[in-house]
Amino acid sequence: MTKEIVNILTAFKAAQQEGRQTALATIVHVEGSSYRMPGARMLVEDNGKMTGAISGGCLEGDALKKALLAIHERRNKLITYNTLDDDVEFGVQLGCNGIVRILFEPIDTTQTNNPIALLEKLYEQRKHSIFVTLFSLNTFRSHQPGTCLFLNEESSEINIAEKTLANTIKKDAIEALANQSSLVKQYPEHELTAFIELLQPPVSLIIAGAGNDALPLVDMATILGWEVTIIDGRPTHANSQRFSAAHRIIVGKPAEAIKHVVTDERTVFVLMTHNYNYDLEMLVLLLQTKSRYIGVLGPKKKLERMLAELQDQKIDITDDQKQTIYGPTGLDIGAETPEEIALSIVAEIKTVLALHAGGFLRAKQSAIHIRPAEITDDPQKLLHRNNA
Repeated sequence: MTKEIVNILTAFKAAQQEGRQTALATIVHVEGSSYRMPGARMLVEDNGKMTGAISGGCLEGDALKKALLAIHERRNKLITYNTLDDDVEFGVQLGCNGIVRILFEPIDTTQTNNPIALLEKLYEQRKHSIFVTLFSLNTFRSHQPGTCLFLNEESSEINIAEKTLANTIKKDAIEALANQSSLVKQYPEHELTAFIELLQPPVSLIIAGAGNDALPLVDMATILGWEVTIIDGRPTHANSQRFSAAHRIIVGKPAEAIKHVVTDERTVFVLMTHNYNYDLEMLVLLLQTKSRYIGVLGPKKKLERMLAELQDQKIDITDDQKQTIYGPTGLDIGAETPEEIALSIVAEIKTVLALHAGGFLRAKQSAIHIRPAEITDDPQKLLHRNNA
């Protein structure tokens, strides 16, 4: 779950309290290049306030007009912005040489499963979830179904009247959840396309250490929308006055503190207490979790010494466990100051969670963004796309 979605939920609550009407704009389909990919969202209020982004700024002006129209007409609208040709459909210069389709959904709070209500379920349940947004590429079709399904391993909400279509889409959503991937699926017999989107819970960053060098790391993680927890044995350092942006602060020894932490595949750790014994004890505990990233601040010799001590204690560390340890923590960007080191740590964590190797974008041969896979029943269309 991105900070963008969290900001949208916060803005929606404020708009509700002030009695304002809103619409949710979501990029559901992209051909060619685009500044934002499918899944980018923006909340538009009837006073013109916008939260989130669907472009680098070039679409927002026209999108505001379309959102206000959707609110006024009280119906979903699919708008296509096309810059592949010289004749720009809406007179908007994207500068990306692509086709972007945006669905505008006025939010009706009387509907139990409106798009915002479904996004709130994701916020409340820290689980990988699937969202399905249904739309038609047929410009002559007036009805655009919109957000129609929320599903995770424990619950599901579906708002599709046609039972056969509902069962088919739910089956595809379950498969997408199992594959941990987003995709675009066509249903030609219904003249509909579904953006089946995997939404992940926010990153939970657990920082063992409440020194001054942890302050910029907390700030940067907060900007990204990560949930930050501080663990330290010193109440003089680990407190809300120093770390006002932290979601939680736990004071105590490692064995006691770790009991208050829930870990999953989106939980990452950084050991930076500058207390060797504290970090060592914490490392033993963290190796038993599902975390894919355990960062250890300090020189490589420190980590080598820690691993050697664990071996002397007859604590076996598997190769898979070793792969989760990153020491020294951070990407090699020439960092020196606490702020620069924090930047390198955040960048490395993002790289690991995104399953990327890092590196210069200018050296990348493929597209910058990973777009959702598109499934089509037309083999000629698929062949053309793969050879493009």
